[in-house]
Amino acid sequence: MMLSLSPRDADDSRSPGADPAGVRPQLVRTKIVATIGPASREEETLRGLVAAGVDVFRLNMAHGSIPEHQEALDRIRRVSDALQRPIGVLVDLAGPKIRLGELPGGAVECVAGELVKFVRGSQAERPDEFVTTYAPLVDELTVGDAVMLADGTISLVVEERTPAAAICRIVQGGTVRSRQGVNLPGVKLSVAAMSAADWQHAEWAAQAGADFVSLSFVRSPVEVKLLKELLRTRGSAARVVAKIEKREAVEAMDQIVDAADVVMVARGDLGVEIDVASMPMVQKQIIRACQRYQKPVIVATQMLDSMQHSRRPTRAEATDVANAILDGADACMLSGETAIGDHPRLVVEMMRRIASATETQYLSDRKRYIEERQRLSQGPTTVDFAAPEFLVEGLHPITQAVVDGASRIAAELDAKLLVVASKTGVTAIARSKRRGAVPTVGVSDSLATLRQMALYWGVTPLAAVASSDINRLLEHVTAWGLSEGRLRRGDRILLVAGIGFGTGGHNMALVHEV
Repeated sequence: MMLSLSPRDADDSRSPGADPAGVRPQLVRTKIVATIGPASREEETLRGLVAAGVDVFRLNMAHGSIPEHQEALDRIRRVSDALQRPIGVLVDLAGPKIRLGELPGGAVECVAGELVKFVRGSQAERPDEFVTTYAPLVDELTVGDAVMLADGTISLVVEERTPAAAICRIVQGGTVRSRQGVNLPGVKLSVAAMSAADWQHAEWAAQAGADFVSLSFVRSPVEVKLLKELLRTRGSAARVVAKIEKREAVEAMDQIVDAADVVMVARGDLGVEIDVASMPMVQKQIIRACQRYQKPVIVATQMLDSMQHSRRPTRAEATDVANAILDGADACMLSGETAIGDHPRLVVEMMRRIASATETQYLSDRKRYIEERQRLSQGPTTVDFAAPEFLVEGLHPITQAVVDGASRIAAELDAKLLVVASKTGVTAIARSKRRGAVPTVGVSDSLATLRQMALYWGVTPLAAVASSDINRLLEHVTAWGLSEGRLRRGDRILLVAGIGFGTGGHNMALVHEV
């Protein structure tokens, strides 16, 4: 199968590959993850979202049944095949999310200063009593613990504990509804990392061929490793995404990042679990940790939230997306904006526009910075982005050195493409995390690897037949590049041969002129 460049990489004013004015198609390197929901589950809508720039679709297992998610996954695969573009699928496990049970009348008004009780059971009988989906909650709360409801808009503090109830005073009031989330900042709970439903959903994800599986409310690296083992024993090659949204996860950040394949900054619950004022700096710390450990990182939650109903984002939202990209995010995620919003395609197009404008300025500034360093030192600069402290699992140090060297050569020769051939995709990660200005093409004969490459910053996945013939591989890439307007006669390509393309191929960099 040969995969053509996606419409997300072409200028909106013309079809992909067209080059009437001698201008190369515009690249957008930051990847977009979009959540599927009632507003976006139809096949034609999915096709439009891919055309607008979506690289990975998220299936939120907290809502819907397995048959519904299977249908959505099948539709994504059909769209991917029809457009000849690898699209990743992220199955997002709900994790040990604590929710309120049923409230009298479906909603209760919490008034500051008044008392409410958390009691046992599945349904509250009185307006001043709450029940939750976590049965041991009454036993594990202690006097002085904070309890946050409705995404942190309502806050309580535990004032008394009895054998049957935890009595709380309302500090900040508001309206709370049945099934809304309960956050317990700093409270150590005995709840398991994965519920029975999570195990069932993870087994389904493995069987269905999901590309990524994310674990919510991670507290330790052990939980990440447990999910990895579950998937591997079911024959799945899915990458595990650790969602950092608990205080414990922030405290064990390095160990969790090291254990995970991908990390998500899940700002919704994280912004409730920790002081919201510290949220921006914690986000930066997580992204820096992912840079050190060479792990792709997704920034999520309320990125363009106002566009659930508005046709334009707020200025603060546009700035938020831009800053995440400048910090080093590989991907930005849309949640309610595409799942239940009024304008799913419009919001994807807007995120793409913000990413394009940000990357253009970032790369221009970076180029001037490198040129100035070269001028002052009378020699070449060695890296495009901060060097990692640890190699991603499966990456040989020789491969990292060759990727770094090829990146420098590509920049000095003004190459138009840097081609990374890889069986598993780890070589593509090594290149992606350096954020080189020269566009990267990730070549593989593995469809699963190509779909995972769809998440890596700056990497365009391209299918190729496994072969030790480097000339054949170069001919394939050249033909694709010429047909898509990426290359012209006389352009230079840098090729880094990866695992699966010949013995020792991972230690070879080659310059080719079209």
